Order: sequence, then structure tokens, then C-alpha cells
Amino acid sequence: METAAVNKLKKLYQFGQSPWYDNIDRRLIQNGELSSLFSSGIMGVTSNPTIFEKAIQSSAVYDEKIKKLKDSGLSLEVIYDEVTADDVRDVADMLALVYQRTKGVDGYVSIEVLPTYAHDALRTIEYARHIFKKIGRPNVMVKVPGTAASVEAVRTLIREGINVNVTLLFSVGHYERVACAYLEGLKERMTIGSDIHSVASVASVFISRIDTKVDHLLDVFANRTDIFDEKQKMAALKGKAAIANARLIYKRFREIFSERNFSEYKVKGGHFQRPLWASTSTKNPVYSDVVYVENLIGPYTVNTMPPSTVSAFIDHGHVALSIEKDIAQAVEDLKAVEVVGINLDTFCEEAQREGLAAFQLSFESMMNALKEKVG
Repeated sequence: METAAVNKLKKLYQFGQSPWYDNIDRRLIQNGELSSLFSSGIMGVTSNPTIFEKAIQSSAVYDEKIKKLKDSGLSLEVIYDEVTADDVRDVADMLALVYQRTKGVDGYVSIEVLPTYAHDALRTIEYARHIFKKIGRPNVMVKVPGTAASVEAVRTLIREGINVNVTLLFSVGHYERVACAYLEGLKERMTIGSDIHSVASVASVFISRIDTKVDHLLDVFANRTDIFDEKQKMAALKGKAAIANARLIYKRFREIFSERNFSEYKVKGGHFQRPLWASTSTKNPVYSDVVYVENLIGPYTVNTMPPSTVSAFIDHGHVALSIEKDIAQAVEDLKAVEVVGINLDTFCEEAQREGLAAFQLSFESMMNALKEKVG
């Protein structure tokens, strides 16, 4: 198993993709599981309110610290910051050698701003400054939801040297605006005379949720017609939209960060804002459990995988360059989806709103769990 892990995960890196782990839990730090994953080729860690909610609710490992913080008279919000910051800081220290070896390209741990601030740029900036300073490690990325408000937040944080993981991106349009905000932040940072080689960003594009939404509507359309050819057309389009959409986002990434467009930043040591494929677990059991890994492998990308997907990929995943495979077909697939009456841009906006709502619910659930634990 160890050999397979080394071969599969490290081979991804040889093809230009960094495998990250979409999970964090104090137990994984203590029992050595994270250390084992890092030795096997995992090069970064991501978290979100849902991940922390599950960790804190499902374990007593946090209880003693929570009680001590409560006895000190701290508020629930401060207790939340202390508990999550400790986990992120410890994992950042575990990844410090990866960060140093890759010269700031990998070795990051991500922590999200409070979901409540998703549409408030100023509060997002303030919280990002606070949590980045509190954790006090250079290899931390602050996750900022990619709403319209993120443009100002990303630009400001990059200018200030705070690493940013822009999350909950779904469409090419979502991606373009945060990529441009990142470049504007780098330019402003150069203008004020600060180095740009020590700041980094990724753009987290959510994958499986697109297929979930599109496939559902294709089923609805298929059930409304008695024409066999129409039913077949709907069936043939299922499972195509998410990968096609990601491939077009990657194509846009290569254009925005081309030698012509990025050369002034590159000579100063600037890093690409790499696309990060998120939500890569397979929701439809009919599809391969590694479909969103195998089909999105390519240079300058990250794939952050939940535990089940890491295990599946180690066991039976296939590694080959695939992200730029048949871009023309990706365009045709998305056109076909539009022709049958599905507006992908509308779906992407809905998916982002739903993602924000889900994280807000997880955060509220976690705060209620903390409240119960402090008594």
C-alpha cells in the first residue's frame, strides 16, 4: 500500500500536478496519519467549515482545550479561532520542509474566512489579516469565497503579502475575475516596492457539483419526452459538463498566465495562481470514483482530494496527462448542454450560492457544538 501511494501520488507531481488533502483533524495530527500522507506525496492541506464541524463534533480530542478556553472567559468566536488556528499551525509546521523545498509553490494549509463575510470585502480582509497573523506561518493560505466582493479582497490581501485560496469558483467567469484580481494584487505589490516571490494563490474550482446539477436537469428533461432519440441525447450528455468546464477554465488559465502576459511578474519571482480542482469526490456511484482526478491531470494544477478519493486513487487510479485532452470536444459538450436548455452560467451562480449556504450552515452547527461543549 505504501509503495502504491508513493508511486501514484508522486507520479502526479511528476506530471505537474500537486496532490493536496482535503481534510484536517487533530486526531490525524496525533496518530501520524497526516505524516504518512506527506511522506507518500501529499503536498498540501485544505479545510473548510464543514471539515472543522465534523472534526469537532465527532471527537472528544478538542474538549479539554475548549474547556480551558471557556474557563478563561473567551467568547465562542475566539474559541473557534484558537482551536482551528492550532490545527492549521501544527499542520503548517509539518509541511514546512515541502514549502521550503518547492520554494513556496507547495506546502500550504488553507483556512477559510468566516462564511458570514462572503459578500463583505472589508470584513473578509480584516478577518484574513487577523487569522494569518494569528497562525503566524508563511505557508498558510486564507480561503476567500470567490464572490463579486472577492475581487477587492484578493487584490488587497495579495498586495499585503497574504496568501489566498480563492474558493467556490464554478464558471470561467468566476475564474477570470479572481485571476485578474491576483495579477492586480501582484502589480500593486511591486509598485510599493515589496517582493512578490513570497506570496502565492490558488483558484479553487469546484467540479462534481456541476455534474450533479446538470445531470439532474438532464434527467428531468428526459422524463418529459417520449422521443427515444431525445432521451438518448440527454443520457449521452450526463457526466460531461464538469470535466469540460474545468478544461476550459484551464485553457483560460494558460492564456492569462502565458509568457506574454506574465513575464513581468515571472522575472520578479512571481508564482502562477494555479487552478485547484476541488470537490473531486464522485457523487454519482455510476461514475468512476477517480473520474475527477484522472481527467484533470496537467501542469501547474492542484487536486485537493478527500480521504475516500485519495484511497481510491492510490488503489486503482491511472496517471496520464489529460487536462488538455480534446479541448474541442469540451467546447462541443458544453454547447450541447446549452442547446438542450441548460444555462451553465446560471447553474454556476446557483452552485456558488448553495456552496456558501452549506458552509454557513456548517459554521452555525459547529458553533452550536462548541456551545454545548462549553456547557
